[in-house]
Amino acid sequence: MIMTEQALEKLKYPNGQFIRPEAIKDSTINSWISDIESLPASVESLVKNLSTAELNLPYRPNGWNIKQVVHHLSDSHMNAFIRFKLALTEDSPIIKPYMEDRWANLEDGTKDDISDSLNLLKSLHSKWFKLLKTLTKEDLKVAYIHPEHGRRFQLDEVIGLYAWHSNHHLAHINQALEHQGKF
Repeated sequence: MIMTEQALEKLKYPNGQFIRPEAIKDSTINSWISDIESLPASVESLVKNLSTAELNLPYRPNGWNIKQVVHHLSDSHMNAFIRFKLALTEDSPIIKPYMEDRWANLEDGTKDDISDSLNLLKSLHSKWFKLLKTLTKEDLKVAYIHPEHGRRFQLDEVIGLYAWHSNHHLAHINQALEHQGKF
């Protein structure tokens, strides 16, 4: 299948890329926190009855398959949770990036059994949600430094980024199921 650059970009970013609003309102934060809270149940409802063949469906040409997306979500959000805690307990810490593509190809990222990643996602998001609901306006302004991006990320923006990330990968799972291995 030959695909235009524009079509491939749409498959990579089915919901578009994250755009930080100029002003982040309380209602926006609450909506984002709700998206983060609901991710584990949303993922589980999409994948709980999938066969091994379906778990191996990619969401785009040369893209991850469904099981890698699920494993990635637990890995990525575990890192995000730690970054939140670092920002809340240190003065603008420099966080440690990780190579997502390499993590996705490690043994635990390629297993057909996704139950550990689903369980981790459920527990992690339960804990993360409880933390997010306690953040004050001052807490939302604390930041960490991401060395790959060379800038500070305030927690209010990061909540939005991970709400987007949650919805981004839900769209990938839906996309893989919709296209049923056409890639």
